[in-house]
Amino acid sequence: MTAFDDLMAFQRDTQALAEVAGRLGWDQETVMPDGAAPQRAEEMAAMENILHARRIDPRIADWLEAIDTAQLSPVGAAQIREIERARQRALKVPVALSMAIARATSAAHRTWAAAKAADDFASFQLALEEIVSLRREEAAALAGGGDLYNALLDDYEPGASGQDIQTMFDAMRPRLVKLRDAALGSDHQPEKVIGTYPAKKQMKLAAKLARTFGYDLTHGRIDKALHPFSSGSGLDVRITTRTNPADPFNCFYSTIHEVGHACYEQNVDRAYLLTPIGRGASMGAHESQSRIYENQLGRSRAFTGWLFDRMEQRFGYAPASNADAFYGTVNRLEKGYIRTEADEVQYNLHVLLRFDLERRLITGQLDVADLEEAWNTRFAADFGYEVDRASHGVLQDVHWAEGLFGYFPTYSLGNVYAGCLHDAMRQDCPDLDAQLAQGNVSYATDWLRDKVQQHGALYAPEKLIEQATGKPVSVEPLLAYLEAKFGEIYQL
Repeated sequence: MTAFDDLMAFQRDTQALAEVAGRLGWDQETVMPDGAAPQRAEEMAAMENILHARRIDPRIADWLEAIDTAQLSPVGAAQIREIERARQRALKVPVALSMAIARATSAAHRTWAAAKAADDFASFQLALEEIVSLRREEAAALAGGGDLYNALLDDYEPGASGQDIQTMFDAMRPRLVKLRDAALGSDHQPEKVIGTYPAKKQMKLAAKLARTFGYDLTHGRIDKALHPFSSGSGLDVRITTRTNPADPFNCFYSTIHEVGHACYEQNVDRAYLLTPIGRGASMGAHESQSRIYENQLGRSRAFTGWLFDRMEQRFGYAPASNADAFYGTVNRLEKGYIRTEADEVQYNLHVLLRFDLERRLITGQLDVADLEEAWNTRFAADFGYEVDRASHGVLQDVHWAEGLFGYFPTYSLGNVYAGCLHDAMRQDCPDLDAQLAQGNVSYATDWLRDKVQQHGALYAPEKLIEQATGKPVSVEPLLAYLEAKFGEIYQL
């Protein structure tokens, strides 16, 4: 056994334990009894203690020193890069702080859920203040005098900076606002969805959609949760969705979105299983897959024609007057509060709001006590109407309860990546629409598997996208796609 072999054997055990910790998180959000929350918080803290100790184990430094990196393959070099990156970050953060964060975020999940149900931000404020304080402390340890927000952002999008993302968002905002205002002001408005759709039938069609998009249910499962998510990697990748009898699209497109995440994890080269590169390259790269599955493929005119027929068969009546009208219904712009239910145009405006607020929270420019008022003020300025209740505003997302500061901007970054990938895919797959119209998504998903998913975290995220498309990352493909699509739907 070489030093590299010893290191990788050790690392596989660490990755396996991390997967166990992730399964505890999945259980917490799906089937865990309410009364188990205090014990689960201690369990999560104990797991973090074990993982932290393994990440800074002195033997890792010895193995790294003994490895001749010049002799490594590109795969081996990428493994070392990720191991050393995790080690350096863990060395900077005291284990007691890591455990405190794990304990606080686990306990806060149920506090947030109860506060959301009661539309009462005040009942969540103390828990969030503790989380923000702990994450600021962690950011200071990681930043070493540098930018606090960038230190946290690096967990989700390695190499990205808040400044660069701000520049990207500033370039997107004017065209998004112009397109939104033109669409909402158009005399040509798509039909609203009609009918009522039982939850059980929604879930059956959601399972069919998941299989259609390539989700392997022998290595996964679909459950319901308050906030849809995907969990796991390799041979055990699980997703959740939700149902609303008056809005079946919430279920169907949440499912397709999470299937995009899940297929990324399921399609990583099996040789990388339980290794540092056996997962998505970043959350931005991950979102590129979920968003392109959901939007450019799932909401395309070709695919919605196929879905229209399936809905009519499943529920016994049509959700719109015809398939062409249904395409407009699926993509209809409406005023609304909820990010996860937003159309493609307004979705990014919801993300920009969260990015600005959480950046101010971490840098100390905004106190948690003032967060709800700041949210409501910003929302009214950005969207032109008032937030009616906390569950439609500052309490709608679970991310801050879970301490995921730096995560939100990766949603819009993923949209940008998806725009670049879709543009390249259309050039490589000229008859894509003919395939989608038959409910055959494999032409597109195979392309994404080969260009992106199989590589896992072998490449840095921006390099991965540039390699897949042959072009530098740019906001232009996304904005051009949105302007063309919604210009047609709204006859602008």
